[in-house]
Amino acid sequence: MLLKSVNTLAIATMLGFAFLILLFFSSFQYPSASTSIPSLNMSTFLNHHTSDPFRDLLGAFKKWDSQVGCSSFRETHKGLIKNGSSSLQDVDGDLDCGVLQMRHVEILVKGWTWIPDNLDNLYSCRCGLSCLWTKSSVLADKPDALLFETTTPPLQRRNGDPLRVYMDLEAGRKRSGVEDIFISYHAKDDVQSTYAGALFHNNRNYHVSSYKNNDTLVYWSSSRCLSQRNQLAKNLLRLLPHHSFGKCLNNVGGLDMALSLYPECANNAIEAPKWWDHLHCAMSHYKFVLAIENTMTESYVTEKLFYALDSGAIPIYFGAPNVLDFVPPHSIIDGTKFRSIEELAAYVKALANDPVAYAEYHAWRRCGVLGNYGKTRAASLDTLPCRLCEFVSRKGGRNARAL
Repeated sequence: MLLKSVNTLAIATMLGFAFLILLFFSSFQYPSASTSIPSLNMSTFLNHHTSDPFRDLLGAFKKWDSQVGCSSFRETHKGLIKNGSSSLQDVDGDLDCGVLQMRHVEILVKGWTWIPDNLDNLYSCRCGLSCLWTKSSVLADKPDALLFETTTPPLQRRNGDPLRVYMDLEAGRKRSGVEDIFISYHAKDDVQSTYAGALFHNNRNYHVSSYKNNDTLVYWSSSRCLSQRNQLAKNLLRLLPHHSFGKCLNNVGGLDMALSLYPECANNAIEAPKWWDHLHCAMSHYKFVLAIENTMTESYVTEKLFYALDSGAIPIYFGAPNVLDFVPPHSIIDGTKFRSIEELAAYVKALANDPVAYAEYHAWRRCGVLGNYGKTRAASLDTLPCRLCEFVSRKGGRNARAL
């Protein structure tokens, strides 16, 4: 009878101990299997018994080289190199020169537009096509197409008039209703223009720091305080050490404080600083940049994400559900793939203390594995002049029949 009591007590003790172990491990948060981290075993690197905080990004790269290496990364992602994406137009393939009806096309940009002036140029395009893109009616005195963005094109087009082009890169991508050619960020429209170009890089400080803040992990800057985006940022940032530089949730003591923290990011000592002068330089000091789109809709992937990639940080992204079609493999953290904000924050903290896992997010750039990102760049605003001129040439420009 005593033996039976001892056995019962032992079994109860063992069961209680097992329950405590299960309770202990269930308190940890793990990314779901659908997160954008196909090349690493997340349960392995998130469960290191000892963390390895780091500041030196180049040192992290060296550790990754010795433990993983480009050969392994290329092998893991080899299927992405050839696979296409319905989210991106095929703009970098061969062009059937026979479809072009003109050898020279002039595009005249009308009215105010956010398109930078440095896009104005005479371009040499495929099939010997020359393309003049300009805002000057003196240079394009007989344009083949008129480009409108913030104003509506003419309601009617007669034979011999320029084709009417309308561009809307905002989330709604609303047609004017009277255009002959429509440009948007979406592959389904006549001409696609992604936000991944380099045209907005002029006159900025592109110094990239090799040292990362280890105490303050996340950079965020937003001055358009939309309630839904603000709440999402607030929910995440309360769990992570961060600097918020914009008007929304500012915690650095006011605007333009980035130059106080990072004086090396000053761009021009003579002129008053603008918020975008030091944008990339300041971002580069952080391991992560929070990027939240104004609107979360298919294929609407804006400069918020690409600025973060360019700065050498890892974007924590909330936005387009098909964002992985636009970015290099294993380059971003898609926040929508986590079961909770707490789970995402736990993952970010663990990643910040694992130099090898962190460096994996930079491997695409160091190993030359671009995936769909090559097409994203090829379909950007940088290449829009030639691609639009080719489209206008196929339609016949001024000689196209009025409908």
